[in-house]
Amino acid sequence: MRTDRREPCLKRLKRIEGQVRGVARMIEEDRYCIDVLNQVQAVKAALKKVEDEILKDHAAHCVEHAIASGDATDQRDKFNELVDLLGRYNR
Repeated sequence: MRTDRREPCLKRLKRIEGQVRGVARMIEEDRYCIDVLNQVQAVKAALKKVEDEILKDHAAHCVEHAIASGDATDQRDKFNELVDLLGRYNR
């Protein structure tokens, strides 16, 4: 991962870590289910943003590097990784 994208992702993940601890605390305190579920949805949305940033970085850095290298095997591997990953998203 490129350095300029690493720090924002790490910051976001640390916030998510705090959110998850908050959800656990809500469950320990027997908070209202809908309130807990709303927080779970917020965590999932935040994780999705991190996932999107990592995917963008992969395409912009790793895939681009494979294309520029001219190495057909590396290009095919990177393409297949993306196809497999996107296939798992649709399950």
